[in-house]
Amino acid sequence: MDLNLLATFALLVGLEVVLGIDNILLISILTDRLPAELRSKARYLGLGLALIARCVLLLGAAYIVKLSEPIFFHLSWKSIILISGGAFLLYKAVKEIHHTIEGDSEDQNGKSAKNTFAAIIIQIILIDIVFSVDSVITAVGLTDNLYVIYSAVIVSFLVVLSFAGPIARFIQERPTLKILALSFLITIGVTLGVEGFGGHVPKAYIYLPMGFALAVELLQLRLMSNQKKKEASK
Repeated sequence: MDLNLLATFALLVGLEVVLGIDNILLISILTDRLPAELRSKARYLGLGLALIARCVLLLGAAYIVKLSEPIFFHLSWKSIILISGGAFLLYKAVKEIHHTIEGDSEDQNGKSAKNTFAAIIIQIILIDIVFSVDSVITAVGLTDNLYVIYSAVIVSFLVVLSFAGPIARFIQERPTLKILALSFLITIGVTLGVEGFGGHVPKAYIYLPMGFALAVELLQLRLMSNQKKKEASK
């Protein structure tokens, strides 16, 4: 067994799972507008189609690497994709924060065009493609062994799929945690825009503060739960 390939495989799985966390947050927000009985179906179908789209992108990995080449005003197709994806995340996150805080009444039966099952599936696939472009370029830079790359993508997909449902339900049941998740998406959207314009934001500067904020919020939720139990026992 080639230890270098094994180490590359483990690194790629880790990178894909990190990107998968972003996807889970977005999917939990998108599917929250669907009727409860359709949410799981939307998650599984959206992630499944996104996996297929990512595998198709890998087939054109040599072409995707060329997306980094400037086409006009020092912007490449990769830059345009990242900027567009970042703008979408910003729009979606700000809109959902407003909806959550103000409690705007909106059709929840799935008949509204923008909230239909199909529309949400398409949004999940498109944003996954945005994340995939960068990950494919990174993967090809690490190894040219497509078997290793495909294996890492599939394993990370299974990991993300196993956690998608519980995390989505956990977020949907807790409004304050939902606001925090939306704030994460705003940060990720800004980061995509910065990277699209040629900047570089170390991932540690994003995920470490996110992890700290999440830990504080979970402690707050635990405190509130303990207080409710004490009041109920009186």
